[in-house]
This record gives sequence, structure tokens and C-alpha cells, in this order.
Amino acid sequence: MPRKFPPLTPAEVTAILRARGFVLHRTHGSHAHYHGVIKGIKCVVTVDMNYREFDPGRIGDMMQQANLTRGEFYGSTNGTAKKINLIALKYPVPLK
Repeated sequence: MPRKFPPLTPAEVTAILRARGFVLHRTHGSHAHYHGVIKGIKCVVTVDMNYREFDPGRIGDMMQQANLTRGEFYGSTNGTAKKINLIALKYPVPLK
């Protein structure tokens, strides 16, 4: 049975955020803060760069911070879309 939130590395998460238009606002220690606007809402996502891979709970938190669904989050890049077997005509997957 596939995982609901397959693990992601900090590099994959930052690639997802950049694909969605987020920009690095600042870093504080090992935490990188990305700012962006999704569906008309200003969002701030904090990514702890010290992790090798993020656990499902942390990925869920970042998805919530980014105001993205599972499909929108993982569908942001071709590589992460493959982790959930999401096939799209183009990446990032359009927002609903």
C-alpha cells in the first residue's frame, strides 16, 4: 500500500516551493523561511534544512502552511509527482 505522504528531502521541498512561486525570505539557523501567495493567501513555509528526510507529519504541516493539497504539493515537480504515481500533462499541476 503506498504511503499517504512519501518522504521528501529538504532539497525536494524547496524545489516544490520554488515551482509554486515561493521565494526564500530569510534563514534563521537551520530554518529557511519561504514566502509566497497561493490561492490569494499569503503563506510562510518553514523548512528545517537539518533533516535527511521529512516524516509524514512534517510534510503535512508544510503542505498546510503552503495552503496546498497533497496532489498540488507533490505535483509541483516531475520527480515528486512520481512518488505518488501522479501523471500530469505539465508540472506544476494547476491549482484548484
